[in-house]
Amino acid sequence: SKRGIEKIGKLKAKLYDGMAANGISPETADEIYTKIEAFANFGFAESHSLSFAVLVYASSWLKLHYPAAFLAALLRAQPMGFYSPQTLTGDARRHGVKVLSPDIHFSNVFADLEPECGVTAGDGGGMDSCLRDYAQEEIGLFDATRPPDTDRHRRDQKHAVRLGLDDIATLGQDVAERIVASRDKDGRFSDLSDLARRAGLNTEQMEALSLSGALDALSGSRRGALWQAADATSVKQGQLDINVPYQPPLLPELTLGELLIHDLQATGISPEDHPMQHSRAVMRERGVLSARDLLTVESGRRVEIAGVVTHRQRPATASGITFLNIEDETGLVNVICSRGVWHRYRVVARAAPAMIIRGILERSAENIVNIVADKIEKLPITVDVASRDFR
Repeated sequence: SKRGIEKIGKLKAKLYDGMAANGISPETADEIYTKIEAFANFGFAESHSLSFAVLVYASSWLKLHYPAAFLAALLRAQPMGFYSPQTLTGDARRHGVKVLSPDIHFSNVFADLEPECGVTAGDGGGMDSCLRDYAQEEIGLFDATRPPDTDRHRRDQKHAVRLGLDDIATLGQDVAERIVASRDKDGRFSDLSDLARRAGLNTEQMEALSLSGALDALSGSRRGALWQAADATSVKQGQLDINVPYQPPLLPELTLGELLIHDLQATGISPEDHPMQHSRAVMRERGVLSARDLLTVESGRRVEIAGVVTHRQRPATASGITFLNIEDETGLVNVICSRGVWHRYRVVARAAPAMIIRGILERSAENIVNIVADKIEKLPITVDVASRDFR
C-alpha cells in the first residue's frame, strides 16, 4: 500500500525475470504478480475497512434496538475493548437502560436481562418498520439539531440489566456458579447462615457479597451484612445452628458517596451514580460545564470541563499530541493536548484520576466536539478510578 501500482509496475519486468530464473511457470508468475498488484492497490486496507464497517453496522443496530441486551453481552465478555464496564454502563443508562446491583436471589452467574416490575410478556417497544421495511427512505445528511429518537427504536424497554455474581471482585465464576446452584426451588435463601452453609462460603466471600449489596435482601443493609458475615460462616454444613438472640449495633445508613465507593470497589460499576455527581454543585458555581452542556456551546469559545480520565492515548502518527477522554455523569468529552501543554502539566496530566481542563471548544459539521486544552488541573475525588493509558 505504501508503494502504489506505479512503483510496482516499474518492477514488473524484473519480477518476471527473477521468477523465470527460479523455475516459476508464466501462469504462476501471472497469479503472483496479480496478487502483489492487488495489495499495492490498497486491497489490504479495503478488505479491513469493509470488515470493520460490517461489525460497526451490526453493533450499532443492536445497540439502538436492544441496548439492554447489548450491555449485558458486553459485560459478559469482560475484559475486552476500549471502554471500561463503568463507562459502558453509564452510556447505557443515558440511553434509558436500567441497571440493577447484584442480588443473591435474582442474579445469575453473569450479567443478564430481568423483566422490570414483574413484567414477563408483552410488547417490548420498537417500530415495526425497523424489522420489516427494507425499502427505507434515504437517510440524508446528518442533522445535529434533530432531537434524539432512540426510545422509539428500543425493543427491550421492559427489561433491565441485572449484574451477575461473577461481576463481584474476588468472588469468581466457580463461587458464583455454586451460589446459583445451591438456591432452593424458589431461588431463595432463608438467611445469611443458610447461604453460607449451602454454598460453602467463607468470610471473605461473604464480605465481598455484602460490599456489593447482593445481601441487602437478607440483612437489610450493606453494613448489617458486613457485620454478620463472620457469624454467618461459623456454622458449617452438618453442624447444629443455634440462634442466640442478641441486639446488633444500630449502624447508620450509608451515604450516597459511601454507596458509590462500595459499588466501585465491589464491581467496578455504579448502577445509579457517578463520581462527578458529587462534585457537580461545586463545578456549577465555578462555571465548569458538563459534557451535555457542550452540545449547545458555540465553537471557538474557551470553556472549562471536569471529569474522570478514562483514557490517555498518544498515537505514533500524532506528532506528540496526546488525546484524553474525560467522562462525567452526562457523557464523554475528547480532549486534545499539544506537546507543550502536556509537558507543562505533565505531573497532573499523567497521574491524576480526575481533572478540570480549560480549553477551546471545536465543533465539526457533524456536531463532534473536541476541547483543545490549554490548562490542566487536578480534581480531587473520593473514589479510586483507573484509566486505560497509552495502549
